[in-house]
Amino acid sequence: METTLQGVGVSHGVAVGEVRHMVTAVLEPPAEQIAPDDAEKEQQRARRALEAVAADLLARGNLAGGEAQAVLEAQAMMAQDPELLSDVERRIAVGSTAERSVYDALTAYRGLLAQAGEYLAGRVADLDDVRNRIVARLTGVPMPGIPDSATPFVLVARDLAPADTALLDTTLVLGFVTEEGGPTSHSAILARSLGVPAVVALPGATELAESTVVAVDGSSGEVVVAPTAEERVQLEAAAEERRAAMEAAKGPGSTSDGHRVPLLANIGGPSEVAAALDAGAEGVGLYRTEFLFLEDGRAAPSRERQVEAYRSVLEAFPDGRVVVRVLDAGADKPLEFLSPSDEPNPALGVRGLRALLDHPEVLQGQLAALAEASDGLPVHLEVMAPMVADRVDARAFAEACRAAGLHAKFGAMVEVPAAALRARSLLREVEFLSLGTNDLAQYAFAADRQVGAVSRLQDPWQPALLDLVAYAAEAAGEEERSCGVCGEAAADPAMACVLVGLGVTSLSMGASAIPMVRATLAKHTRAQCERAAAAARRADSAAEARRAAQAVLSGE
Repeated sequence: METTLQGVGVSHGVAVGEVRHMVTAVLEPPAEQIAPDDAEKEQQRARRALEAVAADLLARGNLAGGEAQAVLEAQAMMAQDPELLSDVERRIAVGSTAERSVYDALTAYRGLLAQAGEYLAGRVADLDDVRNRIVARLTGVPMPGIPDSATPFVLVARDLAPADTALLDTTLVLGFVTEEGGPTSHSAILARSLGVPAVVALPGATELAESTVVAVDGSSGEVVVAPTAEERVQLEAAAEERRAAMEAAKGPGSTSDGHRVPLLANIGGPSEVAAALDAGAEGVGLYRTEFLFLEDGRAAPSRERQVEAYRSVLEAFPDGRVVVRVLDAGADKPLEFLSPSDEPNPALGVRGLRALLDHPEVLQGQLAALAEASDGLPVHLEVMAPMVADRVDARAFAEACRAAGLHAKFGAMVEVPAAALRARSLLREVEFLSLGTNDLAQYAFAADRQVGAVSRLQDPWQPALLDLVAYAAEAAGEEERSCGVCGEAAADPAMACVLVGLGVTSLSMGASAIPMVRATLAKHTRAQCERAAAAARRADSAAEARRAAQAVLSGE
């Protein structure tokens, strides 16, 4: 095995320790048949197991508290789903055992989630954990979980379920490495909240031998196998330097020569406000309101429920800027009452603003709720539409905002290459732009965000993607309008410098990334950022672009 492995760093810091592997997942139960007379007894066993697992998850959530509690409560709801119980009981009625019925039912749901887009696919590990816990209870085998150890260790797993991550003993688990997962998975989110160094999406992680000493760099994503004393010193020194830089960089985001770059947080609802404030966010750059609508999925939330959720976020930033994205449904976030069910390619169909314009009552209801929620508050409210393709879209959204009596700036997300190329045209109708780099890359490279085989084309360092960002930022600058980035690219400190060099005026990211981005910007001048951006755009690949930019930023 190579001595240095590269994954995705999702939680800052360095951990050095021996490898301990996660207790293996429950084995697939055999496909045995039961006698018809045993069906009722098996159904009772299944019901008790589902109830017990749900209760255990809720208890773990109560112990963990905070963000972890909400995650575990969501898992408990999976176990309590009446449709799941009906499916399990139906399978038992035709001769399957309780454990096999649970396994098959949840495996079927797993397949649906895996195909349902990035957000729902990210919950597959949660569903697997619920399945394994129920099957383990039914078969009497030990629950999957954290291994026992008398000494601190680095935890290695294929993936981690929230129930395990939420209650990690940070005096024993120095850090963790997973083969699967991503920066937005629940395990990554909880690792950041616990302050545990973590690396995810590391190919071959589970092949690391038990008891091997590894050094995990949660910033760079590197895992050094059997590090030498010198390598340990270098890694720990680099981590200490990063910690010191983050502690020293306080206040509003800016470059070292005073060019202001507001650093904002991406949030999915009121529960994430506290983390944003703790990280020093200057406001919210992306409030993903779709999570509120996904709570039910069969109907839009009531106006009262919307007003309550929006106002609690707006009140948290009385002097800041809050950018609300109206409902972004369709493709990877289908909603029963809004999304067409028969589209051959939903990612290229009626999603985002297109779906809202087909259902104007939903858009008007949301805009009216935002108007009511913001009434009397000093916050700087901005509202933007997803999937804006041209000036016609931009005009339709602006007119809807005005019709709702909304006192806010109206903006457009740039996720479609046409919008980047014709940004100046959009700005004739709206007052600001916000670049969603994830979708912009997907559409620019014809590379589905869910297909691992084309993941290299989803790299935000791709020079063609940087060109599109530059076109939009340049147009906004000439029109004296703001142009922010709210995609995951903003959370990469080096990329943040490049984006500033391209002319981006604000950066929005997960709250945990803000301190490091703030510290990195504070070390570089605006001119350095511009040179780094130019060097990256001259490259011919994402890897070359990253190296070229980092060379400029490091002064090489």
